[in-house]
Amino acid sequence: MSVWPAWEVQEEAGATKWLQVRLTFADGAEVAVLAVVAGGRVRVEDVRAQPALSLDDLAVLADWLEGPLAEACGVAPGPVGAARRARPAWPRGVEGRWLVAREYRAAQDEGADPVLAVMCATGHSRRGSLRLIAQARDAGFLTPRHARA
Repeated sequence: MSVWPAWEVQEEAGATKWLQVRLTFADGAEVAVLAVVAGGRVRVEDVRAQPALSLDDLAVLADWLEGPLAEACGVAPGPVGAARRARPAWPRGVEGRWLVAREYRAAQDEGADPVLAVMCATGHSRRGSLRLIAQARDAGFLTPRHARA
């Protein structure tokens, strides 16, 4: 990971710094981040990745950046073990499948995209949401996708 200053603005209360961060992975993937340091905190302002990051990768981006970026900025990293979830808590098992089916049916009743509704409710990617929907179908909470004659 490489970090270099982009620009800095001096204010009465202190300085605000923007930093460019580049992560390069062994497979050739690259992530470029614009981070801002102000008030003793580091925030990510922009992320660009080639190829695009999945939602799961985006969720762990902060973990990849936190220590090295805080060190480069002279800011203490957040507390170890701090709760940080990229997606809302979602129950597992039968209850989770039932809730997926409820979200799916509610979206259908409203004329909305049911897969998108499950994605928004669970925080999972489209593929993950389709897997949850299939599990709800298998559990009998949703009708079979294709009715056979």
